Amino acid sequence: MRIVLVANPASGAFAGGVTPEAVRARLRGAGLDLLPEPDETLPLPERLRAALRIEGVAAVAVAGGDGTLNCAAGMLADSGVALGILPLGTMNLLAKDLGIPLDLDAAVAVLAAGRSRAVDVGSVNGHLFLINSVLGMPARMVRHREAFRGRRLGLAALLRLAAASLRHLGPYPRLSAVLSQDGRRTRLRLRLLAVVNNDYAEGPGRILERSQVDGGELTLYIARRLSPWRIARLALGFGLGRWRQLPGLERRGATRFAVSARRRALRVMNDGEVRLIAPPLRYRLMPRALTVIVPEAAKDLSKELAE
Repeated sequence: MRIVLVANPASGAFAGGVTPEAVRARLRGAGLDLLPEPDETLPLPERLRAALRIEGVAAVAVAGGDGTLNCAAGMLADSGVALGILPLGTMNLLAKDLGIPLDLDAAVAVLAAGRSRAVDVGSVNGHLFLINSVLGMPARMVRHREAFRGRRLGLAALLRLAAASLRHLGPYPRLSAVLSQDGRRTRLRLRLLAVVNNDYAEGPGRILERSQVDGGELTLYIARRLSPWRIARLALGFGLGRWRQLPGLERRGATRFAVSARRRALRVMNDGEVRLIAPPLRYRLMPRALTVIVPEAAKDLSKELAE
């Protein structure tokens, strides 16, 4: 299989000493037919576009975190070229959902011997998300994380980050919006709207782990209020694996819907990356629009649930 590597040196693991040269050496050592990487001085989206245009390329191996994979999905969805995942980010949620090992050598082995699988992709006004899309307080708080990206976080830095985030719990205003779904309009004043590509699983230790990646549905989680006490209960519920029934958390399914608000732009966090998008926000599911390379023996959760 002919592949091309696109590495994002700004991702978390590269700050720990891994280099693109080392990744390329591992790919060649696994016997993969590695094509020349696009000009590394170009911005990431341009490098991905260039990789997709290379004649004969069967897969683009992307070394980075969930935000980098999100950018790649925007190029590769419905292209016929597969996405290979080398999880070198902080959370690596997509890799975990797909059963891709977080160890670099093991992930390279998946590229060499894995199989192709089509997964769902979410879209909001043409911007794709592989895991989730979040509006409200968390999308605003994430800006504090950016100030610490790529830095080694000691106790003092973690405390500063926590204090900066907690400042938003009280004064951050609720978003007044209208949710339009299946011909019905619902007026909301919310602190959080999380749109999950398929849905999260419940169970001890299954924190932000999705139950399916190709189930054909978006899941909406709505919190109209989000006090420190509610956040603590939600965090405890995640840890115990019992959180869907918590008071104040609404859950509904959809394949498409819209969110309107009287604002010039809304801060939307797709797979951990924030952008400003003008409303109305039109969400839709793109069933099995992206092909990814997964372990040969990876569990197919959709089949398990059907049995």
